[in-house]
Amino acid sequence: MSSPATIALPVASATLCSEQEVTRLVHDFYARVRQDGRLGPVFDARIHDWDAHLAQLVDFWSAMLRGTRRFNGNPMSKHMAMPELERELFDRWLRLFHQTTAESGNLPMQQLADDVATRIADTFWRRIQMQRWPALPIAGNPRPD
Repeated sequence: MSSPATIALPVASATLCSEQEVTRLVHDFYARVRQDGRLGPVFDARIHDWDAHLAQLVDFWSAMLRGTRRFNGNPMSKHMAMPELERELFDRWLRLFHQTTAESGNLPMQQLADDVATRIADTFWRRIQMQRWPALPIAGNPRPD
């Protein structure tokens, strides 16, 4: 039996999108996040300098989409220290992100950005679960007795 066809994702490169497209994606997306009734308060409680935060996020997404190496940070540790994070918040974040990328007009960028964002949300949520409930078995991997 053959496996389902896998769609090849675009590769991060300077030809995938421009810095202006990355900046617009980040600024448009986080404008939506800040206006969201559930996500906005979570971000506003932690982010005190939005200009600096947005600049760091542009560097992050430039690294993910264009292959630049400007990003310097540890987003996992910062998110792990947020007890208010729940799966529903990650799902809202992803919905807004996908909505924003869909409006970019750049399908290859949208495909890669959506894949990266989904992987980030899933990874962060799994790590949070492991931190909060270390005794629970991972789905699909029964605990050895």
